[in-house]
Order: sequence, then structure tokens, then C-alpha cells
Amino acid sequence: MMEKKQIDIQVGQNIKREREKAGYTQERFSELIGIGPKNLSAIERGVVGISLSLLLRITNLLGISTDTLLLPKKQTNEMDDLIEKLQNLSPHQFVIAKKTIYTLLEAFYTPD
Repeated sequence: MMEKKQIDIQVGQNIKREREKAGYTQERFSELIGIGPKNLSAIERGVVGISLSLLLRITNLLGISTDTLLLPKKQTNEMDDLIEKLQNLSPHQFVIAKKTIYTLLEAFYTPD
């Protein structure tokens, strides 16, 4: 068996955490990023590393920065997570999200 590198273990754990946070199963997530479930399992366990192109596919699908996967997990709150997701949207997606959020907030503040 190949020796696990610490960076592969860390990145694999971060991928698993973010995948689960997004609500994807290994099977569905691997399908969406274009690899097999066994390959994803090996990545999440830190047995193998990932390519830069796969890293970008994962971060684009999850709407997160590469730092989220490459760096040790820092303490964040839900607001930080939301801000990060909004920052990673395209300008067009951001306009849609902003309109949706404002509409939702207006509904919360409408007197009954």
C-alpha cells in the first residue's frame, strides 16, 4: 500500500467535509466531478492526491475557494460560509442571489 502524504490526508478530509456539508453522496459527487466513486473514496481517505483540474472542478461545484480544501480548517461561522459562497458566484449568479435574498428578507420584515 502506498504511503499517505499529510497534505493528501488533509485535502481528502476537507473534500469529504465540504461534500457532506453540501449534501452529496460519494456516488453523486463523483459523478458530477467526473471520477469514479472508488477514486473519490481514495482521495477522501488521503490514499491518493488530486490534480489541479480536479481541484477546480470540485471547488466550482461546491462554490468554495481552493483555500477551503488546501488549508487547514479555520474556525468559521455560518455567516463566513455564506459570504464565501456568495464571493465565488459569477457576477450573473450574484445578481440573482442578491435579488432572492433581498426578497426573502423583505418577506421576513413584512407586518402580518
